[in-house]
Amino acid sequence: MTSVLLFALLLLIPVIFLLRRTKSSKRVPPGSLGIPIIGQSLGLLHAMRSNTAEKWVQDRINKYGPISKLSLFGTPTVLIHGQAANKFIFTNGGDTIVNQQTQSIKKILGDRNLMELSGKDHSRVRGALVSFLKPESLKQYVGKIDEEVKQHIQMHWEGKQQLKVLPLMKTLTFNIICSLLFGLEGGKQRDQFMKPFQAMIQGMWSIPVNAPFTRYNRSLKASARIQNLLKEIVHQKKDEHEKNGANSRQDLISCLLSMVEDGKQVLTEKEIIHNAMLVMVAGHDTSSIVITFVIRLLANEPTIYAAVLQEQEEIAKGKLLGEPLTWEDLSKMKYTWRVVMETLRRFPPVFGGFRKTATDIEYGGYIIPKGWQIFWVTSTTHMDSNIFPEPLKFDPSRFENQASTPPYCFVPFGGGARICPGYEFARVETLVAIHYLVTKFSWKLLSDNSFSRDPMPTPSQGLLIELCPREIS
Repeated sequence: MTSVLLFALLLLIPVIFLLRRTKSSKRVPPGSLGIPIIGQSLGLLHAMRSNTAEKWVQDRINKYGPISKLSLFGTPTVLIHGQAANKFIFTNGGDTIVNQQTQSIKKILGDRNLMELSGKDHSRVRGALVSFLKPESLKQYVGKIDEEVKQHIQMHWEGKQQLKVLPLMKTLTFNIICSLLFGLEGGKQRDQFMKPFQAMIQGMWSIPVNAPFTRYNRSLKASARIQNLLKEIVHQKKDEHEKNGANSRQDLISCLLSMVEDGKQVLTEKEIIHNAMLVMVAGHDTSSIVITFVIRLLANEPTIYAAVLQEQEEIAKGKLLGEPLTWEDLSKMKYTWRVVMETLRRFPPVFGGFRKTATDIEYGGYIIPKGWQIFWVTSTTHMDSNIFPEPLKFDPSRFENQASTPPYCFVPFGGGARICPGYEFARVETLVAIHYLVTKFSWKLLSDNSFSRDPMPTPSQGLLIELCPREIS
């Protein structure tokens, strides 16, 4: 009899365990974590490269509802979207949700970059970056950006009949970054960055398996090379500052090195290097893609092109030959900036973002366990007809009164305390580039309108155009 009871008890133990497990995980969002490490990563990456990522997300929503679990880039993940999701992400502090990107981004950009920090560390580093990137500081750099744009157009556009826009825009934004952020003029030291930088950004969204011949492996090696180059620049500028009292505002690294509180440097050398890399990637990719898609749009919308041209010609008429643009000139480019904003609504450079839960948190009636990754698709609100009527129509007038757009619905630069500190920097280089391109050239597309995401939008054939110089009065 005793043996029978013992046997029955042994049978009940796994049943009780399963019942408890079911009960404890009852409110975890529906879905599947898929194959270990890989999960749904390959499916998402394939969808992005085939430009079906929105459909991929919608299929999950249709199957599991507005919140679901999956595994991305080696981490258990919950997918959320919409206005409520954007507000949830941008208003939650470090006690519940902390900054953490995918393992690949963290390893490539470094664990002390702003996207990995929370709480006081985030505030300290963000404050240091904003001191250089805020409008009051950027006003003095408009002329430098103007000079870089004019040099670029002279070297790569003038005299050309056909060209690919995106590679050239990446060259332009890379040179602007090297000049303003690192104080590197054209030449050997700047050229050393280009090849490893291009290799590094290719593996930003990749499965973190460090095996030979993988994108991730190549990106890690390129990241190490860039960090060593930046370390040389930091040491060089530190010596210059100590010997000559160099102007702390001449570039980002000099600015960060000069920031001292209570006799101690505000940022460590590691933080300066990791955040220089972050700004380098953010400023290079997003701005080059936005300018490229504006050029694509202007080729398809002659009425909008004519309105942008009229605004820019009015500004050009008030300038002497060769005189650079000023901050005041940029403030007059209101219609052009609305065109840029509408381009960002239709073709946001960033498809989605990541955070990590610091504790078990409740969202949408489910529990997101501590340590899980949150992947929120930032742009689904951009194409919501309840927020933006006729969302497929390109209409810059939507942004004549930005206060009319509900909060947390237009988020190309993030929101709340996490809004991109480089927002004004991106605005300046985008408007300066558009000014000179539309006043000097007209163009037509030689490639179709298709594009893929890798992970950012990449037009077919790099956006091949036929170029026609304009007569400048």
